[in-house]
Amino acid sequence: MTVPPSPFTSTSNPAKSATLHDVAREAGVSLITASRALSNPGVVSDKTIARVRQAVEVTGYIPNLLAGGLKSKKSFTVAALVPTISVAQFLPTVQALTESLDVAGYQLILGQSGYDNSREEALLNTMIARRPDGIVVTGLVHSQGARETLRRLGIPVVETWDLSDRPVDMLVGFSHLKVGSAVAGYFLGKGWRRLGIATGDDHRASVRREGFLSAVGHDVPTAIVPAPSNMARGRQALIELLEKDPGLRAVYCSSDQLAQGVLAEAQSRGLRIPEDLAVCGFGDADFAAHMEPSLTTVHVDGAAIGKLAARMIVDRCRGERIEQRAVDVGFRIVERRSTGVDAS
Repeated sequence: MTVPPSPFTSTSNPAKSATLHDVAREAGVSLITASRALSNPGVVSDKTIARVRQAVEVTGYIPNLLAGGLKSKKSFTVAALVPTISVAQFLPTVQALTESLDVAGYQLILGQSGYDNSREEALLNTMIARRPDGIVVTGLVHSQGARETLRRLGIPVVETWDLSDRPVDMLVGFSHLKVGSAVAGYFLGKGWRRLGIATGDDHRASVRREGFLSAVGHDVPTAIVPAPSNMARGRQALIELLEKDPGLRAVYCSSDQLAQGVLAEAQSRGLRIPEDLAVCGFGDADFAAHMEPSLTTVHVDGAAIGKLAARMIVDRCRGERIEQRAVDVGFRIVERRSTGVDAS
C-alpha cells in the first residue's frame, strides 16, 4: 500500500509552513488551548502541554513572534549587553539570565561592547530599534544620550555589576570602590606593606584600584593592561611590577585571569607563593579554586545578579510594581593558598 506523503515532510515541492491550526489538530485540542499551551502554559495542564509540544515537533511549527508581537505589543525578547563573553566572571550571570527568562517565555539576545563606550552606545541603539521588552546592561550605561532615550521610551532596564545613586531604571550590583578597599584592608591586616596592583584599564577595574589606593593611603606600583585581561597580560604585568619594586610582597589583580598570569610568572622566577609573593584576584572564576596554589579572590554571586535582573524585567513586563529598584548583592573575599599565611 502506498502511503501518501505527510504535508510536514520534504518533497520535491516545498510544503507550506505549519500553522497553529495544524498543531491544534495534531494534538487534538482547540486552537485557543494550543495557543495557551505555548504562550501561557501556567493556565494549561501538564498533560495538555506535553501533547501540544509533541505536536509542535511533529508538525515543525515555528511561532511567528513578529505577528504575536504586533498583537500583544511585545517581542518576548530581552537584550543583554556584556563587555565580552570571554571573561569568566560574567558567564554565571548570562547563564542565569538565559535560564530565568526562558522559564518566563522570553528569549535572550546577547551583544558584546568590547569595553568600548562608543560601541556600547551604537549597540544599545541597535537593540532599542528592535524594541525588546527589556534590556540588561553589564555595568552602567555611560552614554547620556542612550540613558535619556531609554527613559523616554520606558523600556525596562537593569544595570548590573555596579552601583549608582542614579540608575537609568533598575539596578543589581555591588560597590567596586568597596571591593578595592576591602582587598587593601585584607593585605594590610596580613602585615604586608610593599604592595602592587595589576589591573585592566576598564572603568570598573579603575574604580576598584581607586578604592584600594584610598585604603592604603598612598600610591603603589601599578601595571595597567588593556581589557579584557588574560594570562599573558598577567605575566607581563608582574614583570613590570617587579621592575618597579623587586621586593614586592603582595599583588592585587583586577581579574582572576590576570592573577593566573601573575602566579605563572612568579613561579617561573622561583618565587614561592605565598611566602615570597601573595596574590589576590577578582571574580572567583571556576578555575580559581583548582589552581596550584589555589587562588584567593573576591567572590561575587553572578548567578544571583542574573536571576534578580531577569525577575525585575519580567515583573515590569507583567505590570507589577518593583519594590526595591536597586539591589546590592555584596561580595566576599575567599581566602585560599595564594595568600594563606601571615606576614613573616
